[in-house]
Formats: sequence, C-alpha cells, structure tokens
Amino acid sequence: MSESGEMSEFGYIMELLAKGKVTIKNIERELICPACKELFTHPLILPCQHSICHKCVKELLLTLDDSFNDVGSDNSNQSSPRLRLPSPSMDKIDRINRPGWKRNSLTPRTTVFPCPGCEHDVDLGERGINGLFRNFTLETIVERYRQAARAATAIMCDLCKPPPQESTKSCMDCSASYCNECFKIHHPWGTIKAQHEYVGPTTNFRPKILMCPEHETERINMYCELCRRPVCHLCKLGGNHANHRVTTMSSAYKTLKEKLSKDIDYLIGKESQVKSQISELNLLMKETECNGERAKEEAITHFEKLFEILEERKSSVLKAIDSSKKLRLDKFQTQMEEYQGLLENNGLVGYAQEVLKETDQSCFVQTAKQLHLRIQKATESLKSFRPAAQTSFEDYVVNTSKQTELLGELSFFSSGIDVPEINEEQSKVYNNALINWHHPEKDKADSYVLEYRKINREDEMSWNEIEVCGTSKIIQDLENSSTYAFRVRAYKGSICSPCSRELILHTPPAPVFSFLFDEKCGYNNEHLLLNLKRDRVESRAGFNLLLAAERIQVGYYTSLDYIIGDTGITKGKHFWAFRVEPYSYLVKVGVASSDKLQEWLRSPRDAVSPRYEQDSGHDSGSEDACFDSSQPFTLVTIGMKKFFIPKSPTSSNEPENRVLPMPTSIGIFLDYDKGKVSFYDMDHMKCLYERQVDCSHTLYPAFALMGSGGIQLEEPITAKYLEYQEDM
Repeated sequence: MSESGEMSEFGYIMELLAKGKVTIKNIERELICPACKELFTHPLILPCQHSICHKCVKELLLTLDDSFNDVGSDNSNQSSPRLRLPSPSMDKIDRINRPGWKRNSLTPRTTVFPCPGCEHDVDLGERGINGLFRNFTLETIVERYRQAARAATAIMCDLCKPPPQESTKSCMDCSASYCNECFKIHHPWGTIKAQHEYVGPTTNFRPKILMCPEHETERINMYCELCRRPVCHLCKLGGNHANHRVTTMSSAYKTLKEKLSKDIDYLIGKESQVKSQISELNLLMKETECNGERAKEEAITHFEKLFEILEERKSSVLKAIDSSKKLRLDKFQTQMEEYQGLLENNGLVGYAQEVLKETDQSCFVQTAKQLHLRIQKATESLKSFRPAAQTSFEDYVVNTSKQTELLGELSFFSSGIDVPEINEEQSKVYNNALINWHHPEKDKADSYVLEYRKINREDEMSWNEIEVCGTSKIIQDLENSSTYAFRVRAYKGSICSPCSRELILHTPPAPVFSFLFDEKCGYNNEHLLLNLKRDRVESRAGFNLLLAAERIQVGYYTSLDYIIGDTGITKGKHFWAFRVEPYSYLVKVGVASSDKLQEWLRSPRDAVSPRYEQDSGHDSGSEDACFDSSQPFTLVTIGMKKFFIPKSPTSSNEPENRVLPMPTSIGIFLDYDKGKVSFYDMDHMKCLYERQVDCSHTLYPAFALMGSGGIQLEEPITAKYLEYQEDM
C-alpha cells in the first residue's frame, strides 16, 4: 500500500473517530499484544500468522528455557520451589537473539513455545527470532493511533539545540524528525540527501525495502502460497521453499488486497445486521442475568430445604441421646443409693442394726425374715458388681458417610453428560504434571474444567480451575515435595457433569535435574548400546561377555560396564528419574564423585568384586566396616525385577526385609549441601533408602550394567509431550 493510500485510509478512519462511529477503545483491542496486553512494540509475525511484540517473544523463549532445563545449580532452589518464573535480564535477552545461542551442550535454546494468541505450538526453527518478519504495517497503524490518542503532544525536532522546536516532517532515510530550519540545513538542495523520502512527523521509521530474514542481503520479491509468507529468490532456488508454489509480490499484493477490500466492504454493508445482532446480544445478556439470579434463588431454596431436614434430624437425634442419657443416669442414681444403704449407720444396714435391738422374739421374727432376704440380695450384689447401665453411646453415633459422599457429588442436572474418568496410568508428575482423562461421550462435551489444589493438613486450599478443550493438560509451577489433588468435569453448553473422582499425586522433593548419558567418559561401545537421543542405554550380553566368563575359573568376577551423566552437580538439591527394564539381570544406580569415577574407569578389574563396593547390596564383610563412613559414591543394586536395599545398622538385615519389588520408575534425590542421597519409588513418591555421601568433589549420576539390561531416562514433561503421546 502506498503512503498516500495509507494516509487517505487513515483519514477515513479518523473521520469515523470524529463522528463517534468508531471508538479508540474498540480499535485498540486489535492493536494489543496477546502476551503483554499492551500496544504492540516492534511486532513480529509468527508462523501461525499472529503477531507478538519482539521483547515478548524473547521473554517467552527464556521463560520456557528456564522452566524445562533447570540444569546445574542456579535454578535448583534449595528452599521453596519457584512459583513464578522471574523476568529475564536484558543480558539474557541479548544473548538469546544471537544466532546459534545455547546455554551449554546439554540444553540447546528453546525454539518451541505456545502462541499467546491461539495457544498452538510455534517452532521458530534454527534461526529463532531472526527468522521472523517484522510487521511494519501493524507497527505503522499502532504509531498512528498513539499519535491520535496524544494529539496534543507534539513530536520535537531531533537536531535542534535546546530548547528543541516542534518538528514538521520526518525523514525515512535518516530515521529522524526535523523542524523546517534543521531540515533545510541537513537536506540542502543539489545533494543526495535532498532526494530522501520524507513524511509528516512520526516516531515510526520503517525500512524502504523489506529484506529476507534467511538471506539478509536479498530483498523480498516473491510470496510463498504454501507457507503464506514473503520470500526471496534464493529461498525459492535452494532454500526451504524450493518445491513450494510461489507468486510475484505484486500479484500477491493485488490478490490479497482485493480479498481484504471485499471482506471489509461486506462487513460495512452488513452494518445494520451487526447492530441488530448487538441489540440481540444485549437482550440475551439481560436475560442471562435474570435467569442467573433466578437460578441462584432456586438453588438457595433447595439448600434451605436441606438445612431444614438436617435441623429436624439433628433435633430428633439430640432428643434421643438426651432421653437415653437421662434414663441411664436415673438407673445409676438408683443403684448408687442402694449401695450407699449398705454403709454402716446408713440405709439398709442402719435399719438392720435397729432391728437387732428388738427384744420381743415374735416381733423380731416377723420383721427379720423379710430383712434377711434383702440383706442376702445385697450381699450377692457385692460379690458380682454389675453397673445398672452402659456408659458408651456407640449405638447413637450418626453414620453420615453415605450422605457425605452424596452431598460431595451434589451438582446440577447433567442432562445425560457422563462423568469423566482420570486415567491414573497415563497421568504422572515429574518436572510438571500431566493429567489425562477419558470421557465415554467425548463428542458430546464442548469443553472440560480441570481442577487441582495442594493438599495441606493445616489449611483447606481452594481449587484452581483451568478450562481445557481436549482430554489432557500439563500443569506447571507446582511446589516440590507436595501432594496435589486433581479432578475434572465436563461441560456441554452451560450444563456441567459432576466432578470425577480425585487423583492424588506427589511432586518430587526437588527440582528436576536434566542430563543425558555421556557417550565419551568411560562409555564402552562394545558392551553398551546408546541411542541417538542419549536417554536410553542397553547392555549387550553377547560374544564378548562369554569370552570374559573365563575369568570365573581363576576367581574373577565379570566386570560392570559404567556410564554416567554428562553434567555434574556441585551444589543445591536435584532430582532425576529413570526406568530399569524388567528383563535386566544386574543394574547399579546412584551417584559417584569425579575422583571415584576415574579410579573405576582406570582399573575396572579391581572394582568388579561385589565386596569392593559397600553399597552393592551383596552380603559382604566390607559393608559392615563402612556403615557410618561417608563415601564418595552410593550405588544400589537392581535386577531380576527386584530392588536390593544395602545393609544398615539401624534396620533388619534379613534378606526378606532388604529385597523389594522393583518400582516401575525409580527416582534419585541428591541434597549436595547436606551430603545426602535418597532413592524413591516414583509411582508413590516414597523413599526406599537413603544414606550420607561425600560431596567434597563434583558428583555425577552413575549407572552400571552387567549382563542383559536397559535403562531409560524419564522424559521431561513439556508442551510437545502431549503431541508425542497422541502420535504414540
């Protein structure tokens, strides 16, 4: 679009503004960045065709990179976990904008992030931000509306000596604004600068020629119809668009402008229809408000009826308890009075003593017979004391378990919407929480609401709600070493189903430590097979192992093949998890210091005996001498679907108490500052074994295999995890 055409269009819009047909507020809604919720600043066009501020893209990339790759020490907070990611510094933002930037060999820069506009994953590719086009048209419109909003604020000359004068024009070639005098001085007639392009005063300077982000010296002259983005001739000849259908820029400009003009004309022609629909929406809003208040009144009425029933039942139950209590107390009172009569000079005994004073035989016999029967009965009651009533009110305990469950499921009429069921097998917690659920009538539900809260014994935490369109969701920023409850309900229109049963999951005790297997340090490619991603290793039980078995005849053991993580730990709290294949014969897992690893890898034959390793899990005498010593390594043995707990002086060392079923997934928690390592059952986040470890040197995740076996590192849960699960 030419400058004069844009100015005429802007004039038309400003005329509408002056007439009150279009408000600044309504227009600004189209000029707000979906990430920072402010007017666009240097907007970039994402592959999904949405625009976002340049600084917002950088902050998103750095935020996700810090969230998913907490490597080393800085991000492993030793106290409470990070609830909100801090804003990246300007130094980090500058670094991430450089081509080829990466933090280290383990954590390459993040180029995938969810678009704030459509929430779909956007992959920026190898060039990252440098491969995105700047949306100059949007930038120009934003600048004009900024000027319209601050019409009283003038743009001052950039070249005047203080005090500066108000500018009258801006040079697009010099990217500066001038007053009349300064413009004449710096653009004299007869010079090249006199031919510069100038416009009215502005602060938005855009290049006259749009250059290709892939080939920075080539100008844009074609439009790729498949990717819907401008390209240069080198992109078409041998770049990513070699086999794509392209058209000339003038043809694409003409076609797109015609389509946009027709669409705008259509919308303008439907102005009366839009106004009528707005009126209808206003009526619907009022009707919704009235119906909502009516629904609240009906709900209050229903609950008041329940309260009345509860009050009635409460009164009846309390009355029954009071009656039983009074009856029992009366019985105890009568019995107590009878026993008080057995005391000397009291009651029955006192009366009998007076009867004994009678001297007339006939009168005494007449009275003593009945008195003797009463004395005998009292004597028998003394021999077998029995309370007249029970003190317990167990029969009067109100059982409300069934009613409590029903009240907990109290909801609106579901109109046939089934209750979703959370899939416990596919739901997991690692660095984030991944929640999957199944709905028998998936096609009938418009959306779902996933609720979660932290379970706290002291305080009742409120539920957090997230609206989800699919049947899975990733929850981030959960606190470490905590327990969370999750539940989900389905929505169809304004009707919702009851909530599903709650799923309880436990978060790891520390931030997740990301690493891969080291393919260089001590890696034996004759015995071990490492995949390309370096997150899975297998032990080959082949011909070489059979040849090594000859050493058994002379008292040697078959050697272990060690492999370690490619990142060391020097401080902080860290947690990592992995799976040991069920067919594995013997696998050792844990941590080891750098000097101990050098010793093992230099002289493996001396380290192969189970008696050499105090934490091997074997019944060796050397273990007893090292119970209390802090060693530079800790390894536990796993194999044959069992988890072997090393000997300990504080617990039973019987074999049946030291051998546990092998967990599906095993976690290791290292507190470097306190010198402690713990082994966890990831399914229940339960600590199986812990002990002290010497942390005077750098510690590495260490693994060892013998015979057939395999170890798979747990994959961190990221935004792409859901896509991977669907592909599987």
